[in-house]
Formats: sequence, C-alpha cells, structure tokens
Amino acid sequence: MKRSSGARLCATAAIGALSLSLLTACSDDGSKDTADSKPSASASASTSSSAPAGKALTSAELEKLLLAKGDVKGYKVGPKDPSATTSKSALKVDKAACNPIAWATNGLAPGDTDANATNSLTEEKPTAATAQPKDLEDAFSIKMTYVGLSSYEADGAEKTMKALSDGVTACAGGYGFNVDGEASKVVKVAAAKGSGKGEESVAFLQETTVEGQKITAHTEVVRKGGTLATFFTMDVAKLVQGGDMGPVPAAVLDAQVAKLK
Repeated sequence: MKRSSGARLCATAAIGALSLSLLTACSDDGSKDTADSKPSASASASTSSSAPAGKALTSAELEKLLLAKGDVKGYKVGPKDPSATTSKSALKVDKAACNPIAWATNGLAPGDTDANATNSLTEEKPTAATAQPKDLEDAFSIKMTYVGLSSYEADGAEKTMKALSDGVTACAGGYGFNVDGEASKVVKVAAAKGSGKGEESVAFLQETTVEGQKITAHTEVVRKGGTLATFFTMDVAKLVQGGDMGPVPAAVLDAQVAKLK
C-alpha cells in the first residue's frame, strides 16, 4: 500500500471513532499500515402514530436483544470492542444540534440514556475470496456494520428521533468534532432513503474528504417503542480508495428490528 493510502486510512477516522477498531495498525505517519437518492430531511424519516414504551430496558436486557451468531446468514457477529467506542464526555462537537448525529456514528446512544448495548456484524467473504489477496488494499476489503441498541423512558425515544431528523437539516453544511484531542471534520450531512422499518426511522449520510477523495458513510436509526436501533456501515476498502461505503445491509437491519420487543 502506498504511504498516501496509509495516511488516508488513518485520517478517514473522521467519519467516526468506530473506525479506530479497524485502524489499529496506523502509525502517526501512516508508514506501518497492515491492514442517489437524496430526499429532504423530513422525507428521510418514516413515522407512525404508535405510542412509545413507558419504561426503558436495561443495558443487560438490550444485550440479550442484539443479533447473535446464526441470526443473519453470511455475517459473522463480533463482540463489542471497547477500543472502538469513545464516551460522550470525550466527544466534543462544535454544533450542539449535531450531537445526536455524531453520537450515532460513534457507537453511542443518540439520545439521553445510559441504557446502551452494541456489537458488530462483518460480511463473510465467499470461499473463493479467501485466497491470498492481490495487494494490501484487497486485504482491506472488509464490510462491517455496527449495531447499537438504546432504550428510553416515556417519550425519550421519540424526542431523540426528532433531534436526529432536525440534526440532519441543521448539520447539512458539516460539523467539526474532537475525540481525546484529535480534531476531525464532517463536510456534509444529508438525508438518505431509509428502510421505513419500525414505528419510525431516520437515515442519513455523512461525507468527509481526505487527500481530495470523497468518502461517504451511511447511518440509520429505527425506533420500535422506547428502543432505538442504530446502524452504521463501513467498507474499509473505501476508506483506502475513497467512495461510497454503501447503505446499511437490509438483512442486518431487518433481523435486528425483528428481535426488538
């Protein structure tokens, strides 16, 4: 891999601190790498008149609702990686309205709750694709979806969904954020076509530019009662080469929403 590709891979963590779990081989200078539909913000959210649940689930209860081995064919379920998740206190966003957007793409509950559980699903490669990769960039052909469940009292889940929808509009021109002293910037936020699942859903994309190449990441949040399911998909090859990392896989989203109470 060229040195510039390594620098791009490291720098693209601006999309979300979750990227760090896949970029642990990055050094400060990047020399040790081993590793369209655009509806309006209101159109990206699907809603129903269903009332939210009154009592929040605990983190332990949410853990039991996460997708497990065998739930989605063609995907490997991985445990929560502590190194891939920051804290809200460590994540400083320069626009308050963008907090829910930033939290959703950093493995954090998008609203005000401590009830949160996360894991990840990695797309399994066909047998033929397990042969020796042609180059290091080919070796980074990894597609992963992070799933986060969070639960809220009373109408907290509905309020969080509204904050997310409003944030897509307020943060259209991008926002800056800082994680443990490392400053990054998202240059664009836009509504995306969502799944329409659950009682309410908000889908959006975020763009960052690294070394002149645009990288686009997709996030979707689905509400079912007082529980929110947050999905963020990452294609590591696109982190290296630039491009659109693709929408949240329908198989993953559908299976997770189906498990919610």
